[in-house]
Amino acid sequence: MFDVFLYPVSAILWFWHKVFGAFLSPGSGAAWVLSIAFLVFTLRLLLVKPALSALRAGRRTQALAPQLRKIQEKYGKDRQRMAKEIQKLHADNGSSPLAGCLPALVQLPVFLSLYWVLRDFTPGARSNHVFDRAEVESFLNAGVFGAKLGNWLSQPAAELAAFGTDHTDMFAVGIPLMLVAGLATFFSMRSSLNRQTSAAPQAAGITKLMMYLAPLGMLVSGSFFPVPIGVLLYFLATNVWTLGQQHFLTKVLDREEAARVVVKPKATAPRPGQKPRRG
Repeated sequence: MFDVFLYPVSAILWFWHKVFGAFLSPGSGAAWVLSIAFLVFTLRLLLVKPALSALRAGRRTQALAPQLRKIQEKYGKDRQRMAKEIQKLHADNGSSPLAGCLPALVQLPVFLSLYWVLRDFTPGARSNHVFDRAEVESFLNAGVFGAKLGNWLSQPAAELAAFGTDHTDMFAVGIPLMLVAGLATFFSMRSSLNRQTSAAPQAAGITKLMMYLAPLGMLVSGSFFPVPIGVLLYFLATNVWTLGQQHFLTKVLDREEAARVVVKPKATAPRPGQKPRRG
């Protein structure tokens, strides 16, 4: 289903591995870690424009929140009329209730493809899209401080030993990765919560719940499910990028709104003895 995305995504990872492999050993953990990070950064950079559009749509929806509440209070019993008035309000203000969702829907297949490319580095695989068997083996044998990129924390000890690692090394690397990724998720969602509280209290309640559930879910899935270290690195890179991108794009929108503010010149009173001039 995602093949149309899987091949380009794997090609970007292949490119970065060639770049960093030229300076480092191609089979080294450092080359693969940097390749994963720059794969995430490349894709997120390409998707900055949709993300900015989503934030703009969110700002417009927040500005319309008081009027939306009035419509809901006035036509709460007449669903058809309420929907019509809400649609008219968005049309008059050049906004759309779906504008904030569409960019996220565009990004979703790309992120899922990125995840599955990393998950498809499996023992015995003859290839992984643009990667041949030798490159798959290179990924599986690469490690970070003794933890192999293709192995996961809940894997049986015998299987870990076959790759030259153990639970001590896996937990020493995997748990910090999950904690930092979870903290980045928490702070980015808390930033979203601060903007939603006044404009959309119901959505803010959902965000507040997810602010705690998302990091917890990351810890649980990384500890008990087959989530390789390479995928945990992906989670870390994408969540740290999201936190930084959110801060940067928020500043961009703040500057745009400040530029639209028209400062009226102060009226000056006539000097004593001077006749006031009519405009």
